[in-house]
Amino acid sequence: MSKMEYLKDMPIAVLGGGAVGKTCAADAKLAGREVRLYDMMPFAETTLANIDKTGILLDGVQRNLYCFERSGRAFFDIVTSDIEKAVKGAGLIVVAAPAMAHEPFFRALIPYLEDGQVVHIFTDNFATLLLRKLMREMGCTKKVIIGGWSSAPYGTRIENVNGFAFPHVGVKYRAITLRGASLPMSDIDDFLESSKYLPCIDAVTQGNGPEAGNTVLDIGFANINPVIHVPATILGVSTMENWGKIFGGYDKNSYSMYCHGLCPSICEVQYQFYEEEKAIAKAIGVGTPSYSYESFFSRRSVLTQEYMGLNKDGNDNVVFPLDQPSTEGNLGPNNINHRYLTEDVPVGCKIYHDLGVQYGVATPVIDSMIILAGAMHKKSFFETSKYSLAYLGIDNMSKEDLLEYLNNGNYRK
Repeated sequence: MSKMEYLKDMPIAVLGGGAVGKTCAADAKLAGREVRLYDMMPFAETTLANIDKTGILLDGVQRNLYCFERSGRAFFDIVTSDIEKAVKGAGLIVVAAPAMAHEPFFRALIPYLEDGQVVHIFTDNFATLLLRKLMREMGCTKKVIIGGWSSAPYGTRIENVNGFAFPHVGVKYRAITLRGASLPMSDIDDFLESSKYLPCIDAVTQGNGPEAGNTVLDIGFANINPVIHVPATILGVSTMENWGKIFGGYDKNSYSMYCHGLCPSICEVQYQFYEEEKAIAKAIGVGTPSYSYESFFSRRSVLTQEYMGLNKDGNDNVVFPLDQPSTEGNLGPNNINHRYLTEDVPVGCKIYHDLGVQYGVATPVIDSMIILAGAMHKKSFFETSKYSLAYLGIDNMSKEDLLEYLNNGNYRK
């Protein structure tokens, strides 16, 4: 019997009422599990409105190599803004919230954690480090397993018309592999085993399987959002801002960064951005996923590997050539006030920069993205971002002390 089989019949709590949270919750409920969906006030007034009556419709093309699909309308066991009600007695806790919401979610969650619970964070964005730090500060000693993933299990969107969100999520693709890690890494076997009881990643566990990263810093480097989103949005800003005005027809909402923004020169910047991430990881002594140079020069960039995998030669199974028209890719962003910049720059890029400074690795391409994004927003993300190594609790740590903490949980500064 699996050591983690006790999770099989326990409720699943999903924290977050956005697209990923609603999709994870609907997916788990359609798989036959007891599911509680939570969001924090005042957002819950909008995000959870009428969900107890309408449920959530999950559909979409759900593209993936093995054609895994699960669709239907899901009605949840509990829909609530009371976090104690959501997590009490739950076995698995899914955190599916933007990085800027992690701290308030964690502060609400920590007093109600119970021994034996397993927390899965999609997407990690260094949240495992933040959660462990807040647990220390709040005196929480519950024996819980905490881990994060490099990406969400899906490319998913809430159907939205003129600001009105329908109880409907459309899944464009499902990941068949995801990179995950626990903090500390001594919990990694149990963390990965627990994922078998989490239906929102069934396409992964029944596909190519989860892949263990080399510490949660590896998972931070494996988050492909900053490396794809930031250069493509900043360097493609003229196309984005002119779309629906000068060209692209009359619908500004039809713009897609993937379809209309990427070009060989931007892809080269993305590749060099990732090379800087790899250099930081190497200096610290943690891992990163491997991508071929050629994989960056595709309409879906390195994202394709998540849902279509690699062939026997280690190259992408599917490539969407840059020189051919394509509608492949999510729509947006439509302006610079989008998470592709407002989250990926002050969180991902800023932490990469800070790690580079602390461990002696220059990051000129990453730094240039932070500077340009700041200029567009008339601020300095170096100064205004709350994300720093101190915020995560790993500032002024030697490489040896950092690795001891990441691997074995022994925190010393």
